[in-house]
Amino acid sequence: MARDMGPVLKKCRSLGLEPAYLGINKKSNRTSSRAGKKVSEYGLQLREKQKAKFIYGILEKPFRNNFDKAKKLKYGTTGENLMILLELRLDNVVFRLGFGRTRSEARQIVDHKHVLVNGKRINIPSYVVKAGDVIEIKEKFKSAQRYKDVLEVTAGRLVPAWLEVNHETLSGTVKEIPSRDQIDVPVNEMLIVELYSK
Repeated sequence: MARDMGPVLKKCRSLGLEPAYLGINKKSNRTSSRAGKKVSEYGLQLREKQKAKFIYGILEKPFRNNFDKAKKLKYGTTGENLMILLELRLDNVVFRLGFGRTRSEARQIVDHKHVLVNGKRINIPSYVVKAGDVIEIKEKFKSAQRYKDVLEVTAGRLVPAWLEVNHETLSGTVKEIPSRDQIDVPVNEMLIVELYSK
């Protein structure tokens, strides 16, 4: 599976993004060498797309597929639908529930077949969850030291209102499909729509 393995803090700096959105508690003290320079309209649109791809850890092709899917949905705007589809990815939901310190760790947990959705093992990070789905860590991994360490780090993290979590049983439920204002990701999705509409 292809992944972006570049330096995370450097990428955060160039996109003007807080590392906290990726679940990383480090802070970069350097400033971007391009700070203060005027950016073209295309440059702004491209940066928003790169920001969304970077936050959710997706490469261009799957990102574009999500955009095409969002465009076909009968309700809501394309931009909002895109953000909701990205938010409903299984690896993101595992991260939001606090079972992974970062989205890339959550993706690894899914990849390694530690996650059950409604009792069935799913190892596809891009799997889209639905309202009512129950996500849990497989029984044989629940007592692993890894998850004790993860929960120690993520204990203070706010779980979104559209999810319900039980840290004792390492399980969570998707209560509802989130609305755009429930997604705390600093991306202007309208600029992404404009970019793809060219």
